[in-house]
Amino acid sequence: MKRLLALIGLGGFSLAIQAGPNINVGTVYDYLDGDKSTYLKRVFNGGDSTAFVKVNILEIIYDADGVPQEVPVKTQADASARDGLMASPARLIVPANGMQGSRLLYMGERDTERYFRVRFVPVVPEKEDEFAVSQEERDDYKKNLSAGVNVMAGFGTVFFVRPKNTRFDSVIDDGTGTYSIRNNGNSVVVVDEFKNCSLKEETECEPTTKHHILAGKSFQFEKKPGREYRFQLIEGQAKKTMRIASR
Repeated sequence: MKRLLALIGLGGFSLAIQAGPNINVGTVYDYLDGDKSTYLKRVFNGGDSTAFVKVNILEIIYDADGVPQEVPVKTQADASARDGLMASPARLIVPANGMQGSRLLYMGERDTERYFRVRFVPVVPEKEDEFAVSQEERDDYKKNLSAGVNVMAGFGTVFFVRPKNTRFDSVIDDGTGTYSIRNNGNSVVVVDEFKNCSLKEETECEPTTKHHILAGKSFQFEKKPGREYRFQLIEGQAKKTMRIASR
């Protein structure tokens, strides 16, 4: 899931037209196992100028109807009392063709699964952004904006924090016309690389998709004649290859 910011105008330290940073954060879905409290997220810069990246975090909360809302992470006066996810560092300076890492640290209760949106946003550094650069370096960076118009693309990832006592319990119902998986456990189950293909022509397939089944929810699809359905059912570290044919 690629969340995008179109920030117009960054030339970087190079004077070449269209020069600028080009970041990549790898996977857009990450999972923190129940026995872990930290996760290292790497940010790569394939561009030809330095990338200044801010890491922003929001919690995703689902209401009674299953509609998600993104809200700020709760922070108390004492940093040790923070409830949720934090990034350290939250400001990254990633050199051209280089990499930097930010450690995502979860603090709080682990009775139920929680979900967070982690955004990696490339910016033009300002004094209030708290990047460890001098005013002269900031001025030079801005001066090179005249080298060309650039689009800096950010990424929004989803971070799943599993409960401390994670339990998986996927119930499959292979019916006559439908196939369903119900998640009776307490942590997300992933239906990965889901393919709907023709039995006659194996290369005739619909676009591959990925689905997350939250605790207490179900995933199902209609079994159409002459089609085969293939996917990976992932429960934590366990992965099972599934093939369902409908003749």
